[in-house]
Amino acid sequence: MSSHEKTSSLEAPVAVSESERRLNELGYVQQFRRQMSFWAVVGMSFTAIGILTGMSSAFQTGLFSGGPLGLFWGWNICSIFMFLIALCLAEIASVWPTAGGLYYWVCKMKPDVPALGFITGNVYAWAMVLTGTSGNLSVALYLASVISIATGKVWRQVEIAAMAWGVNILSGILNTWGTRPIGTIAGLSVWWTLGGTVVLVICLLVKAPVKNMASFVFFDFENFTGYGSEGFVVLLGFLQAVYTLEGCETAAQIAEEAINAEWLCPIALSASVAGSWFIGVIYLLSLLFAVQSIASVQSTSYALPIAQLIYDAVGRNLSILLIVIILVAQWAAALTAWTASSRLFFALARDRAFPFQSMFVALNRSGAPYAGVWLSVLVGCIIAAAYIGSTIAFNGILAAAAIGVLLSYSVPIFCRVLWPNTLDERGPFTLGQYSWTLNLLSLLFCIFACVLFILPTTTPVTSLNMNYAIVAIGAILVLVIIQYLVNITCDISKLD
Repeated sequence: MSSHEKTSSLEAPVAVSESERRLNELGYVQQFRRQMSFWAVVGMSFTAIGILTGMSSAFQTGLFSGGPLGLFWGWNICSIFMFLIALCLAEIASVWPTAGGLYYWVCKMKPDVPALGFITGNVYAWAMVLTGTSGNLSVALYLASVISIATGKVWRQVEIAAMAWGVNILSGILNTWGTRPIGTIAGLSVWWTLGGTVVLVICLLVKAPVKNMASFVFFDFENFTGYGSEGFVVLLGFLQAVYTLEGCETAAQIAEEAINAEWLCPIALSASVAGSWFIGVIYLLSLLFAVQSIASVQSTSYALPIAQLIYDAVGRNLSILLIVIILVAQWAAALTAWTASSRLFFALARDRAFPFQSMFVALNRSGAPYAGVWLSVLVGCIIAAAYIGSTIAFNGILAAAAIGVLLSYSVPIFCRVLWPNTLDERGPFTLGQYSWTLNLLSLLFCIFACVLFILPTTTPVTSLNMNYAIVAIGAILVLVIIQYLVNITCDISKLD
């Protein structure tokens, strides 16, 4: 950490709030504007999870791997464990509310192993860049689906990629405007998601020509994977739930912009998952009761299969409205991913754990770490270009993003399990005597989910349907390790 960033008792500015005082104690000067209220912080995590968008974009994964049975029960089982993960992360966030988030926590818990924090932070930062890239491409796919329904247009992959580039640039511009507009968008996104869910549920249940029986919704098994083991196929369907519920940790990345961060961040972490779990059940049930033909969804010509399900259920005109509702929610969710990545690039550079320190710690007039924002945009546009050449390769990159986030969750939780005393102080949010047990359960689930994400989702496995996530996440890990070995000026060992 550079000397001009760290403070001493003589140099520390007068603290105007408990959150600023705590940040000074952790060795940092307050640089961001603390403008995010309770609603904005909760909105950031809730928006990052993107319950409407994640469930809609990945719905076909569960529908073809286990069907309604796997989707409904998988959603509730995974939600329980993702909520446990959120609680474990919330306890740590309450102690160390800084923009470094997961990275900083690991550095504080294991200062004698600086590589652990370095790798965690950089893997998570790049995973969030990929998450934002995935979300912005999904915006383009929703837009393409809407236009296809309205006009019958058949899209080329290069056209969809071009739309994704435009969305990437728009996300960069908005993130450059600073804390207040992003917080406002996040707060409004909560209401948009809640209102949109009500509209979607009512329209699907009222307009669907055929309402499915409860036996279908809760117990129908479908298998389009080629695997013979029904249990394994249902487990593959869990990927949809895990992918959807990632994102609660975004609240930690904006801790230095939040009022009363030591309270608001842990509450946002846990409440966003709990709320998403509940809303997700309602939305999922409406989809399962309204689906007219799984075969039709599987063979759709639309850019996203969920568009076919909605079209079959409500017709042409209403389906356009409903998909636009999801599109806007998807745009807001992707926006927050790059808010998180830019803040983490800032935190890493502040501790000399990322190159070009002076560039990435600089804030513009709006208080935004603009270099991190536009690095996210640049990499997002480059990766989106992969969609032109191969959707399979692109999907592998996106699966790697989900794995990267899970791996980043697992490292601080692993530290809590293996070295319980590493968290030698407690914040206002604590799990008490249940902390170790909940961390152990969370760690086991993270490992389980990571294994699922690298397995082939169909068989027989060929070059055209192989899951390339293991290749993509392996490449990220190799690059980060090389960066660590080269980065001999890294200061993260001094965070103790």
